[in-house]
Amino acid sequence: MDIFSFFESIYQISDEAENVLHEIMNVKAYHKNEIIQEIGSRCKTVYFVKDGCARIFYYKDGNDITEHFSFENELIVRAESLFTGKPTSKGIQAIDKSTVLSIDSESLFKLYNQHHDIERLFRLLIEKEYVNTVKRIESLQFKTAKERYAELLETTDYVQKIPLKYIATYLGITQVSLSRIRADVK
Repeated sequence: MDIFSFFESIYQISDEAENVLHEIMNVKAYHKNEIIQEIGSRCKTVYFVKDGCARIFYYKDGNDITEHFSFENELIVRAESLFTGKPTSKGIQAIDKSTVLSIDSESLFKLYNQHHDIERLFRLLIEKEYVNTVKRIESLQFKTAKERYAELLETTDYVQKIPLKYIATYLGITQVSLSRIRADVK
């Protein structure tokens, strides 16, 4: 599914709005493990994974921790930096060879006043991501690691390509525990 078909599944925008949105979009291919957004940078870009997989990550006590995965047609952005203008303590990385669509946030926000349908579309996309974030927090609070792993498997077939260390930190468990869970779930 192309990005505009995906957008249409969220909210239909006018042809004119689609054209101006298309003008501010850039597509870039990333290699496996390539950094899309550096830790410590200010997020000034809204990203969508066109194909492949990306993750949001950070370091805690020297350990690489995965906070979020994004798959095809999913938004990936450091919202706390995007909306505050402050540097982020998290980065974005392509997990595998990936194609990522990027939109300069300043250009996007300028379009909001001219095209309210674009503003509405992105409000709905950000609301959707907010709900996903709340569900993720609730999952960490109320579900077992095995249940969280099963949820991840239901999300995408891409899980098999994600390094186990990323999945383990995403689930909040060790790789040894993940190996046991994977043996049980198969």
